[in-house]
Amino acid sequence: MPMTSPTLLVLAAGMGNRYGGLKQIDPVGPSGEAIIDYSAFDALRAGFGKFVFVIRKDLEQAFKQSVGARFEKHIAVEYVFQELDKLPAGFQIPAGRTKPWGTTHAVLMAEDVIHEPFAVINADDFYGVQAYRVLSAHLQSGTGDYAMVGFTLRNTLSQFGSVARGVCRVNADNYLEDIVELTNIVPQDAHARNTDADGHVIQLTGDEPVSMNMWGFTPRVFEQLRERFAQFLALNATDARAECYIPSAIGELLAAGQARVKVLRSDGSWFGVTYRDDRARVAESIGRLVAQGDYPESLWK
Repeated sequence: MPMTSPTLLVLAAGMGNRYGGLKQIDPVGPSGEAIIDYSAFDALRAGFGKFVFVIRKDLEQAFKQSVGARFEKHIAVEYVFQELDKLPAGFQIPAGRTKPWGTTHAVLMAEDVIHEPFAVINADDFYGVQAYRVLSAHLQSGTGDYAMVGFTLRNTLSQFGSVARGVCRVNADNYLEDIVELTNIVPQDAHARNTDADGHVIQLTGDEPVSMNMWGFTPRVFEQLRERFAQFLALNATDARAECYIPSAIGELLAAGQARVKVLRSDGSWFGVTYRDDRARVAESIGRLVAQGDYPESLWK
């Protein structure tokens, strides 16, 4: 009996503060496509059967008209909303809180509409079709193991400022052993370094496998993430800026022996838009892929 087609959960609620605008719908393709258009196109080619977008309620109409309407002609699409007040019982929004609660909270917003194996991606990252194919195959294999598509750190950095990455330790069987979220990584010659909030510097080779928030889960993860998010709030609810990241939550599950995560590798292209100056490089990279025949000139024509 064939497995149900997996769902693609797209995290698109962030405004992109460092970028300076709604980068999720900024055109980078030759026919006005955004990065998310290429993600949707690749996911369709890889066998995903439904898209779920996590967006902000106040951006609903703009997002549906600018992005969602194109996909609804090709695949089932649903929308869920990441709002500050969607919290577990007993917790309230702290005074001064304006930031979202992070990617763990964003994933939890989809619990009521996803009942099959699913992938999680960022709306503003280009992962390449091979990444979707290996992740789709894993999700349709029937395994209970989670998955993460790993990319090489130096290939994911920006020349225009710092980036946040989940730096991974992987065992000989390609299972994730540990993941540490480093939030201030910059290039350093052929290598990289991270400086934390206290000024401590970690030197990195640049070869480390990193998470770009491309994950594969079964619905069991929702209960696990709810527990982790509640624990996060218990410690950080009064911090107006703290966020609960997926890599941190998964790292805690690994440490507790509550999950296994297969690390899938893709040798395809990854690029993303963190800063506005990244956009020209992304557009140029997509132009090369179109020129060599990997994508049509117009995705949805």
